[in-house]
Amino acid sequence: METLIGLVVAAPLLGAAVLLTGGRRLDRVGHLLGTALALLSFVFGAILFTDMLGKATDARALHAHLFTWVPVEGFRADVGFQLDQLSMTFVLLITGVGTLIHIYSIGYMKEDERRRRFFGYLNLFLAAMLLLVLADNYLLLYAGWEGVGLASYLLIGFWQHKPSAATAAKKAFLVNRVGDIGLSVAIMLMFTTFGSFAFGDVLPRAADAAGSQHATITGIGFMLLLAACGKSAQVPLQSWLGDAMEGPTPVSALIHAATMVTAGVYLITRSGAIFNAAPDAQTAVVTVGAVTLLYGAIVGCAKDDIKKALAGSTMSQIGYMIMAAGLGPIGYVFAIMHLVTHGFFKAGLFLGAGSVMHGMNDEVDMRRYGGLRKYMPVTFITFGLGYLAIIGFPGLSGFFSKDKIIEAAFAKGGTEGWILGAAGLLGAAITAFYMTRVMLMTFFGKERWAETPSPDAPGAEPAAAGDAHSAPHPHESPASMTIPMIVLALGSVFAGALFSVNSSFVKWLEPVTGHTEGDSPVSAGTVTAATMVVLVVGVGIAWLMYGRRAVPAVAPRGSLLTRAARKDLLQDDFNHVVLVRGGEHLTRSLVYLDHSLVDGVVNGTAATVGGLSGRLRKLQNGYVRSYAVSMLGGTAVLVAATLLMRAV
Repeated sequence: METLIGLVVAAPLLGAAVLLTGGRRLDRVGHLLGTALALLSFVFGAILFTDMLGKATDARALHAHLFTWVPVEGFRADVGFQLDQLSMTFVLLITGVGTLIHIYSIGYMKEDERRRRFFGYLNLFLAAMLLLVLADNYLLLYAGWEGVGLASYLLIGFWQHKPSAATAAKKAFLVNRVGDIGLSVAIMLMFTTFGSFAFGDVLPRAADAAGSQHATITGIGFMLLLAACGKSAQVPLQSWLGDAMEGPTPVSALIHAATMVTAGVYLITRSGAIFNAAPDAQTAVVTVGAVTLLYGAIVGCAKDDIKKALAGSTMSQIGYMIMAAGLGPIGYVFAIMHLVTHGFFKAGLFLGAGSVMHGMNDEVDMRRYGGLRKYMPVTFITFGLGYLAIIGFPGLSGFFSKDKIIEAAFAKGGTEGWILGAAGLLGAAITAFYMTRVMLMTFFGKERWAETPSPDAPGAEPAAAGDAHSAPHPHESPASMTIPMIVLALGSVFAGALFSVNSSFVKWLEPVTGHTEGDSPVSAGTVTAATMVVLVVGVGIAWLMYGRRAVPAVAPRGSLLTRAARKDLLQDDFNHVVLVRGGEHLTRSLVYLDHSLVDGVVNGTAATVGGLSGRLRKLQNGYVRSYAVSMLGGTAVLVAATLLMRAV
């Protein structure tokens, strides 16, 4: 079984190598090969999962050492895998949802002449993410972490002929580099403190050294949080996520549901022992999660681009997970539970958005949709089930996982618990509002796609690609696209209930993450009632604003908050003013300092030495008569000094 762990990673890695180096001879079968190898990786994962279920709880972890990566004196880095309940959960999510996205891409990318390369990048993405979650040490995890960043850059900018796509890829790459610095610093601190970066060494020692090395462990925790903020698009490193929608829609589904943005949640949960020993870092984690879940939800309310509305939603839902992970043993399990249910319904929502775009000439503006349920019944039903799941409709997956996070927030206790619980409830209300808005603007109401607003109309935005002045002809997507959507919709419906039966998911992860119930001042029934109330309020407000009123083809000016939300709450403006302009001013100041002070000292010293040398050089002119006169003068001075001393 240990051999199979390596094959889980090797299958998509082989696909990436073959598809990216095999040339055009593979163009006709590249998409099939890439999908088959992703499916093979899932089969290997399923076999390992079945074997794990047949073992006792304390005997389920598997370790596989492949080879020694860096063997030098005083430093050893191994390539080894660790498969336990936590990494097994991610393996099944990554390969299962990833395979469905591969199948969907066969139809979605059918007309793209670079389809083989696209599937090679998808395989690379899966392999890097699998390496990340299966690594048994932080250095190997870092290799997978960087691989995920590379694959995201390649896929977000896949249509690099579009300046917006090239810019978005560069932005994602640069923002994530900031977070990656945090992870690299954390690994260096681990090695200097504990002499190792293996999970089996670092995590137990961090727990034991909580008192004696509190400052160092807290620093490691903050650096790990910085890394998670980059990969999982959390405040303050969230600015890249909306722009990443420039990539093909299957990329958006893969990034948001199964790979990149889930990496930060995994990192914090895997490093639970470090955060448990560093309360300050843990408080920072829960704060970042609570802020981001509201931030992303507010942004999602104002987006007319269907993919960017869903991107704001992802930011918000990952915020729930980060907040839960910041609650420590109270919330680790529920963070992963919501991550898995989110993987189903968010992948389904993005693939549904891609299906809508497929039938609407790649139009992304929801103000030019309307009434599409009649033309795309399968897309409508599957997207609708994902919608019900994400808003927490009773019985669907999101109802179970999100409510558990809110319950855990209240269980934190004290004023902090009330604040976090209230943030969770407010986020649930806003989620119900913006997702109902998406449903109503897309599938209900008047058919608006024949309307072409004047480019000179107030507030009109530039036309999107494919926005011809002739009306599109909406139609249902082919089976290669709808079948994965149906499978994901089934997961959106049933996953939460399966996880909650007899607390099965808690029992599954507890040996790895630990779990405590906490002492909540609010009962589970009260939390459920409160979430139902806020759900109804959010849906009701959205219905009044978008269901009972005609949706204008051009967005009205709106309030100050609405205008700010359309610009992602001015995150890019803030970055430009504080980082770009601040960096420019800092650079100019350093240049001035260099020219005036550093160069002044260096040049002044050189001028002094040069001037002195020039004057001294006159004494060494090469003429014998000059030297004779100098010797005579020196002798006269010595004789005079001697006579003077004797006279005294």
